[in-house]
Amino acid sequence: MPMSHRSTVHRCPRPSTDEQRAPADVRYALGRCSLGAVLVAATTGGVCALLLGDGEEELVGDLERRLRGRCCRRADAELEELVAKAVGLFEEPRSLLDLPLDVRGTDFQRRVWRALQAVPAGSTTTYAAIARAIGAPKAVRAVGSACAANPVAVAIPCHRVLRGDGGLSGYRWGLERKRALLEREARGASRPRFGEVAGER
Repeated sequence: MPMSHRSTVHRCPRPSTDEQRAPADVRYALGRCSLGAVLVAATTGGVCALLLGDGEEELVGDLERRLRGRCCRRADAELEELVAKAVGLFEEPRSLLDLPLDVRGTDFQRRVWRALQAVPAGSTTTYAAIARAIGAPKAVRAVGSACAANPVAVAIPCHRVLRGDGGLSGYRWGLERKRALLEREARGASRPRFGEVAGER
């Protein structure tokens, strides 16, 4: 269930010229799942942020940094249905995604994110495999950076990316959450390595 409502409007640091052209109205709501606190933010186009953390203050600060100058306001009642869907996705990450997305990033980041969405639940991949999939085999580090910049946890499944040796590597929302998500997806299914060659880094 969403946390108690508080009428709040935030304005982040002054945006660049490009950012000033972005839609200004971003609403957000807070809730909880078994992995911790959840923040869902949305524009009229869809969900623009889906964040996990330990508490409300941390998540709101993360959202403000990501918005970089766009206004946001808390709207728990308006976004109650989206929060419920987000919580359901975290609890059962193998479920079909039913969240419209409105994510913004560089062309390279968008290519990485599209490739991540092609990795099936129950499977894993590597940074090198994603780099090859987008036609940039030498851009392994940049793929890692694009994963870290992903604004929608689980909906763009960067938790399915492992090191070439099978290690968990980093995860923006914590390795324990990454491990828990992979374990949930693995229940009742094998976890083939999607596009991986053994020994990749």
